[in-house]
Amino acid sequence: MMGTLASFLAEKGINTTEDHYWAHVEGDIEDINGLLKITRIRVHYDLKIPHGKADEAHQAFEQYLPHCPGAQSVIGCIHIEHNIKIDEEKG
Repeated sequence: MMGTLASFLAEKGINTTEDHYWAHVEGDIEDINGLLKITRIRVHYDLKIPHGKADEAHQAFEQYLPHCPGAQSVIGCIHIEHNIKIDEEKG
């Protein structure tokens, strides 16, 4: 998921090096009829961007998930929650 979002951000000229872009990921594993299954994944992205790029960053975030091979592989089985905190440099 991070890679796909990074690609969408890069298309908008937004840097995704590790000092500008990272994620915190958590998941839930539940016993479903005696079988342990991953049922939920929560991804929180942090992004530092140059002044004036917030709209483009939000747009990339809103568009990437349907194009993400990893997310689309599991989205019918695992609930994915994702959000982003954008820290825009002051102009």
